[in-house]
Amino acid sequence: MRERFQGELSVLGDLLSSMCGMACEELRLANRVFLDRDGAAVILLAGVETKLNAARTECEETAQKLLALQAPVAGDLRTVLAAVYCADRLERMGDLAQHIADQAAREPEFAVPGALTGHFREMAGLVCSMAEDLATGIEGPTAEVFHSLARTDQRVDALYEELMTLVTGPEWTDGVAPAISVALLARFYERFADQVVSVARRVDFALTGQLPESSVRDSSDGPVTAP
Repeated sequence: MRERFQGELSVLGDLLSSMCGMACEELRLANRVFLDRDGAAVILLAGVETKLNAARTECEETAQKLLALQAPVAGDLRTVLAAVYCADRLERMGDLAQHIADQAAREPEFAVPGALTGHFREMAGLVCSMAEDLATGIEGPTAEVFHSLARTDQRVDALYEELMTLVTGPEWTDGVAPAISVALLARFYERFADQVVSVARRVDFALTGQLPESSVRDSSDGPVTAP
C-alpha cells in the first residue's frame, strides 16, 4: 500500500514538472509573438495552453483521489496540498503567457514604442530564465533555488516600476493606447515572475516543512501564507 501511495505521489511530481515545462514553453512562444512578431507562434501557444489546462485537471483529480483514499498526514499531506496549489499557479503562468501574446497580437502596430523594446527584452529574458530554472529544480528545489529566483524577481519588479514611471511621467509623448499596452504587458511579465517564485516557495515548504521568507504576493495581491 505504501509503495503504491509513493508511486502516486511520484505521478503528481511528474505532472507538476510537465506543467512547468509547458508554462515555460508558452512564455517562449509568447515572447516570439510579442518581440519577434511571429504570428505562427500564436497557434502553437494555443495548443500548449490546452495541454496545460488538461494537466492541471489531471493533477487535481490525482490529488483528490489521494486525499480521499489514502488520508495522508505530515509531509505526505504537505506534498499533496502543495501539488494542488502549484498546479493552480502553473496554469496561471500559462494564462499570463497567453495574455502577453494576445495583447501583442491585438495591437501589433504599437505593442510598445521602439524606445522601450530593450526594457521588455530584458524583462522577457529574465522571466524566461526564471521559468527554466523552476522547471529544472521543481523535482527537488532547495531554499537556495528559491532565493535565487526571488533575487531575479526583484530585478523584474524594478523593470516594471521603471516602465510604470515612464508611461505615467510628464515626458511620455506616445499617447494613451501605447501607454496602456506597455502597462499591461509589463504587468503580465511581472505577475508571471511572481508566480514562479510562489511555486518554488511552496514546493520548498512541502519538502522541508518551513516556508522561506518572501515578499512575493499571490494573485489576490494579499500576502502569501502557509497552507
